[in-house]
Amino acid sequence: MSGPASGRAARRAELGAFLRAQRARLRPADVGLVTDLHPGRRRTPGLRREEVAELSGVGLTWYTWLEQGRNVTASAQVIDALAVALRLDDVAHRHLRALAGLVSDRLDSSPDDVRDRLQRLVDASMPNIAAVYDAHLDYVVWNEAYRRLRHDPGTLPVEQRNLLWMMFTQDGGRARLARWEGPARAVLGQFRAAAGRRADDPRFAEIVTGLSAASPRFRQWWTEYPVREFRPATITIEHPVLGPLALEMFQLRPVEHPDLLVVVQIPTSADDRERVAAFLAGRG
Repeated sequence: MSGPASGRAARRAELGAFLRAQRARLRPADVGLVTDLHPGRRRTPGLRREEVAELSGVGLTWYTWLEQGRNVTASAQVIDALAVALRLDDVAHRHLRALAGLVSDRLDSSPDDVRDRLQRLVDASMPNIAAVYDAHLDYVVWNEAYRRLRHDPGTLPVEQRNLLWMMFTQDGGRARLARWEGPARAVLGQFRAAAGRRADDPRFAEIVTGLSAASPRFRQWWTEYPVREFRPATITIEHPVLGPLALEMFQLRPVEHPDLLVVVQIPTSADDRERVAAFLAGRG
């Protein structure tokens, strides 16, 4: 056996090994079970399979097959229930989901918890334009360069403080893009891909409903079902003071918060970088 089939078999074997290791590290008392009256007679290190199955609500046979690396598929509900039963932290939970072949970029981050740290990051990116978005492309933080060169997200109503709302409904932000349609379609495609992976997330539905009513162009493109991942690109903005600026786009994800997106826009020429720096410093 070789190729994709062998890769899936190896992942199933790794899933089984991971479950066994997590089961072995726990004792009955760790999960609220009565400790054995004769602990020296307990032949299984850690929890027994039937105890994990009972705690998670998963059938014993099914759980045994998972540990044995058999060719069975576990739903997200089963995997998440096992994570709770085995007292996994967020890192181990994501690893378990990845081994089970599930989407691992779950919405773990609370932007409020990391906002100050992210603000320091985008401020340190000056004079480059930088902003951080959550999984819905809602703005989390942005720097002064973003505010003065692109658009000020603080002027948007809180429920519309979102990159798509800015691009499809704000004439000022839209006018600064020399060629608007390409970047707008690219952002919409990324948003559509993210929404498809979390079809039950009410925030995605809220954004789609609102923008469909507010923007005929969004409504039309949404029905075409665009799906896209980020591709390196250069965009040009038309700033009312500085004139045209070519910006190279970068997208990054913090390792500790993979559902957040850092977008940095860097002037492509030394001359543009100097003009931007002077403008932001009040010399232009």
